[in-house]
Amino acid sequence: MTQWLLLFYEFFKIGLFSVGGGLATLPFLYKLADKYDWFNTGMIADMVAISESTPGPLGVNMATYTGFQFGTFLGGIVATIGLVFPSVVIIIFVSKFLQKFRNNTHVEDIFYLLRPAVTGLIGAAGFGVLLTALFHVNEITDLSMENFLSYIGIKECILFLGMLIITNKFQKHPVAYIAVGAVIGIIFAF
Repeated sequence: MTQWLLLFYEFFKIGLFSVGGGLATLPFLYKLADKYDWFNTGMIADMVAISESTPGPLGVNMATYTGFQFGTFLGGIVATIGLVFPSVVIIIFVSKFLQKFRNNTHVEDIFYLLRPAVTGLIGAAGFGVLLTALFHVNEITDLSMENFLSYIGIKECILFLGMLIITNKFQKHPVAYIAVGAVIGIIFAF
């Protein structure tokens, strides 16, 4: 029973502080991977890929995936409820008082100040996924520019530049680029 409460508690904290959407949960998941053996940092890229390819919000899909890895079907439910519970409570609370504080300058200032924090969380998450996906870096703790440059491979740079040129030259549907990226990834995986 305490394992389920711990799973709920950890995802409750993530849901409470990851303002800005599913990508904002990634820095918290990296910390969770360091803290518990539920998953490792290398699995986070897989979680993002699976979560992006399935319907539903990214954060919820990642919580369900993690909970399922930890404790099968019930773990997925517990983690998902833990993640969405703070948002549901906050939305109910806000909706009760929204009309009263709608034109309050202090409330507008608070929301204005949240924007840089959300941008930072999403930027850090994107950088972490980039390092894991392209450069196979699983530990971001001691990463200087010198270490970062040593992780970059020539084939990754060529692929990145090639995809930039192709996307700028040809205006195709995004699904075409996803398919080409999948084929390239399969080729380089073997």
